[in-house]
Amino acid sequence: MIKVSSLTKDYGQNKGVFDVSLQVKPGSVYGYLGPNGAGKSTTIRHLMGFIKADNGSVSIAGLDCWKEQKKIQLLTGHLPGEIAFPQTMSGLAYLKLTARLRGMKDTSRMNELLDMFELNPRAPLKRMSKGMKQKIAIVSAFMHQPEYLLLDEPTSGLDPLMQDRFVDLIGQEKQRGATIMLSSHIFAEVEKTCDQVGLVRAGHLVTEVPIDDFRGNKQSTYSITFATRGDCARFRQDFPEADTQATHATITLSSTRLNELMHTLSQLDIVGLHESEQSLEEYFMGFYGEEA
Repeated sequence: MIKVSSLTKDYGQNKGVFDVSLQVKPGSVYGYLGPNGAGKSTTIRHLMGFIKADNGSVSIAGLDCWKEQKKIQLLTGHLPGEIAFPQTMSGLAYLKLTARLRGMKDTSRMNELLDMFELNPRAPLKRMSKGMKQKIAIVSAFMHQPEYLLLDEPTSGLDPLMQDRFVDLIGQEKQRGATIMLSSHIFAEVEKTCDQVGLVRAGHLVTEVPIDDFRGNKQSTYSITFATRGDCARFRQDFPEADTQATHATITLSSTRLNELMHTLSQLDIVGLHESEQSLEEYFMGFYGEEA
């Protein structure tokens, strides 16, 4: 388990994290959402033992992250938000050095990941693009198959195809039983990969929601075109909250009312129906309004 209890680190001028508490269940993926500067990286750096908290505690597998940081770092794969590589090495030399430092004897997983992300690591790190460096960092974080993964903006710099490969990788790691905390400001990425989502804003954890609860209560907007004005008027009788004009109606409903909607529409003459499904981003923005 990854556990954060009343974590506070105050850098002044409302920068840092304040009284943050969360838990990541074993074998699950936790999405830590928020804009840049919200406190996501600060939380992850505490979990890696890089920063000492002003108040509160952080632990992984029951180990205090500050006092037992060396043990934590052996258990954990870490992908930092800001990557800094030694500029005099090739990508392959860096990965081999990392493997030796970890005492890895089997590098087959490293080679699988290089193939997965279509990466030739022999180029000098200083000549690599942002995307290539991000791939090296991903391989480094995952190649020793750690029990815990702390990933800070993991798809930064990746193209859409490689972002999809990363989503597949998270699925593989979850199936293996890894416990993952993933920080991001990309809602779609979190929705595809995570079991639980926490929203952090200005250093405060504002809310948490299981992703299944979001999906179960997801709303969709239906745009309906009727054959006649009369059909549209009859639809308005069953759904007075609908926005109607002439032969067109627009209505936003939760998935729990889908059968009710279909029953009504089956009795009317329809010439067009379009559904726009609510995204995780829209869910959170609607929940918090303009302030969010």
